[in-house]
Amino acid sequence: MERSPTDPILEQPFDAKSAAKQPFVPVMRELVRAYQAFESYTDENVRQLGLTSPQFDVIATLGNTTGMTMNTLAEKTLVTKGTLTGIVDRLEKKGYVRREVPEGDRRCFVIVLTPEGEQLFEQVFPAQIAYIKQRFDKLDPSDLEEILAALKKLRSVF
Repeated sequence: MERSPTDPILEQPFDAKSAAKQPFVPVMRELVRAYQAFESYTDENVRQLGLTSPQFDVIATLGNTTGMTMNTLAEKTLVTKGTLTGIVDRLEKKGYVRREVPEGDRRCFVIVLTPEGEQLFEQVFPAQIAYIKQRFDKLDPSDLEEILAALKKLRSVF
């Protein structure tokens, strides 16, 4: 749905110059920069483990479970539903996941790690956590608590 220039949602109490000076803009930029730095750091290691970040996310989410429907998997990962099908297809071709039709509900299927997928999870998940831990160890436990509280508060306003 296209908005017209007179749409009330586009009417703002300030111009572009004062919009750029809003106190939350530096916070927003730093949040994005922090995410980009995290993503760059973690992606480098995941690629060395032979996976893409979205593939790792799916493997890590399915690990230690009996499987999940596509909807549940999409909700629990950082992967959009539109992208998830392709990721699952590629993981299935690699032999790491399979689709199972649950008994009593033929309208959907469950994505399950294969034995090879379980073995991969047991290898890559601890390795990735250890890799990330090196950076988080630079923070005090009180820092982690403050960051977590601030991020939860920020998420709650959206």
